[in-house]
Amino acid sequence: MQTQHNIYLPHWLLVLTVLIVSMLSSCVTSKEINLMQEPSKKNHIPSYSDTVSYADYELRMGDRLFIRVHSVDQQVQKLFTAAMGSGNGYGDMSGGGYNQSISNTNQGYSNELYTYLVMEDGTIDFPLIGRLYVRGMDTRQVKLRLEEELATYIKDYGDYKMVSVDVNVVQRVFSVISDRGAGNYIIRREKMTIYEAIAQAGDLGEWSDRSKVKVVREKEGVTKVIEFDLRSRDVINSEYYYIEPNDVIYVQQLRGKAFHVNSLTSAIAVTATTIGFGGFVYGIVQRIINASK
Repeated sequence: MQTQHNIYLPHWLLVLTVLIVSMLSSCVTSKEINLMQEPSKKNHIPSYSDTVSYADYELRMGDRLFIRVHSVDQQVQKLFTAAMGSGNGYGDMSGGGYNQSISNTNQGYSNELYTYLVMEDGTIDFPLIGRLYVRGMDTRQVKLRLEEELATYIKDYGDYKMVSVDVNVVQRVFSVISDRGAGNYIIRREKMTIYEAIAQAGDLGEWSDRSKVKVVREKEGVTKVIEFDLRSRDVINSEYYYIEPNDVIYVQQLRGKAFHVNSLTSAIAVTATTIGFGGFVYGIVQRIINASK
């Protein structure tokens, strides 16, 4: 007749086992944080079709334009210097919290008199010309339109063919929200990629979920959210590669951050410490039980 032996594990050992398994499963691995990885179904890294494209930014209400007129004809140059220095530019700066230091320091433009606000009706108020509709246009189209309007206006003052106009958007910003915090950043170049945006924000934290990056983007009055896996190498060929002004990049946290174990080494160290402490407590409890018998 066989005798059945029942093996009982101490409660603390069972709890410890569960804790160890949970910690090991919550470790952050290189597959979760490395970028430029090959698309793989095994690693759950998607592939994206070759749809990379870049469209010139279309102006919208609230944008600020740096506009300056140049001419080799001194009479024409003096005409516009006087007009733009008469205070017309200031009228476009009411409201919106215009910050001259940001515009000047980050964009390199030294005179706020040359900055014009795109108002609610989609126009700017430009000296001598008056209201000019620019909403939905890119800076090149605004430049050509201004040169055309100016040619008509100043043909009686000098050599209007020698007039050129500089047009740039100032205070173009994007935002990043991640486990490292949140902030607004200046777009410093015409075509900024998602990698450059993340780098400018100081990179993502180790607990940022790079597999679910969301970009909140407004276009033609419609706000949409696009989501993609930043770890995939195919991002550089996709529609997600370039960011646009006023984009909000949101990166949520990985699950399991509460354990705060960021490597296998850390997990082993925590486990060893926990086992040692558990054994110490168990020994004391056993002595107390034996002494009471």
